[in-house]
Parts: sequence; structure tokens; C-alpha cells
Amino acid sequence: MSSKALLESHTPDQQDQLPDRGGRRILVVDNDADTAELLVNRLRRHGHQPVSVKRGGAALKEYEDADLVLLDLELPDLDGLEVCRAIRSMSHVPVIIVTARESELDCVLSLQAGADDYVVKPYGFRELMARIEAVVRRAQWQPAAAGEIRHGRLCIDAAAREVSVDGHVVALTRKEFDLLRLLAAHPDTVIPRRLLLQQVWGDSWSRRTLDTHVSSLRGKLGDSGWITTVRGVGFKIGSG
Repeated sequence: MSSKALLESHTPDQQDQLPDRGGRRILVVDNDADTAELLVNRLRRHGHQPVSVKRGGAALKEYEDADLVLLDLELPDLDGLEVCRAIRSMSHVPVIIVTARESELDCVLSLQAGADDYVVKPYGFRELMARIEAVVRRAQWQPAAAGEIRHGRLCIDAAAREVSVDGHVVALTRKEFDLLRLLAAHPDTVIPRRLLLQQVWGDSWSRRTLDTHVSSLRGKLGDSGWITTVRGVGFKIGSG
């Protein structure tokens, strides 16, 4: 595909007006040299630190140093889906598939392989930048997969998926645990309602879902002070 297809819907002047969102280390995996070069140059102009590789094998050696991976599915040595699965099995680094494959099946298979988003070529650079920021923002709110989170008398063992207060185990449902862990992983931070819903329930939630689970958590923890409501914004972990 021609490198011009990358920015088909934007003029150079419009591209220059894109905001600088900060320097992220972005691994571009694309065997089309012209496409990769144009994308790397655009990312670098907007303050990022891009690195480009052409082969899936090289991507599996470089992804550990990246904040995000832009991965094409058409690679000369490995299928992009295989690369995505391998990365996801070893890391939580965000992966956005950027490909000419536009079928719904390819999109579904990519998401099932662990991709965080799916962008079809040709695309506008402004759209890609917005998707990058959205994916990275979501990833920043994900709590660690293992280990303990301690917050005063509250202890959350992520590996065992067990919660205790003053040493006494509290029985929680899966969603209650995920919600509490997300709040506790970001102390002194008000997490917006919509972000909590997206992270814990994905696309499967109703307006009353969050309030019902917060109420249940407060009852099970034995003190409504553990989860503080910030009216009009969201919730944060309290002192209990």
C-alpha cells in the first residue's frame, strides 16, 4: 500500500496542528518500508520515540522496551496474529493492529489474540493518535496482575484474588473484587464512573451496575468509608 494512504484524509497543515501528547516509546512493526518511514517521521514530529522493524521475529525482541506496539498483520516471517498472541502471553504492553485487512473476522481474531484496538488502512493520522492515547490511558488504569495491595487495614491479594480486613477474609464476587482492586491500586485518585465501568465491565453494563456493586462492597467490608463517592465524578478508595 502506498505510504500516502496513511494520511489520506489530512493535509500537511492539518497534521502539523495535531497536539503533542508526550513522548511514548512506540514500536512500529510493518514490512512496508515507505509506510513505516512516514509513520515514524510523523510520530517523532509529535514528540514520540518510535522504532521500526519489518519482521515479527524482530518485534518479539524489541517490544519489551516499548510503551505501545503498532502491529501490521502482513509480515514476511510470522503472521501478525501469531506475534500478537506471543506478546500478550508475555506482556501487558498495549498493541494496536494496523492493517489493510478490513474483514470483521480479522478484527475479531485480532481482539481475541489480545490486541487492544484495530485500525484499518488507509487511516488518518489524527485518528491513529487518538486511538493511541485512548489505549495507553486505559492501560495506565489497569492494576498489577499479581502481588498485594495494602491500604490501611485492607489487604488485596491479587494472585489469590482474596480480600481481607484486619486479617479476616471477605468473600467478594469476581466483579466486586475487580472493582475494589482497581480503586485500591490508585489511592488518593478519583476514578471517573465511566472509566470504572469500562475497565471492570467492558461493554456489558447498565447505569445502575456500578452503584449496586459499590453498595454491596461497602456492606461486605463493614464500613462505608472504604469507598468514597465524589459527587458528579466517580469514586476513590477511602480510609475505612
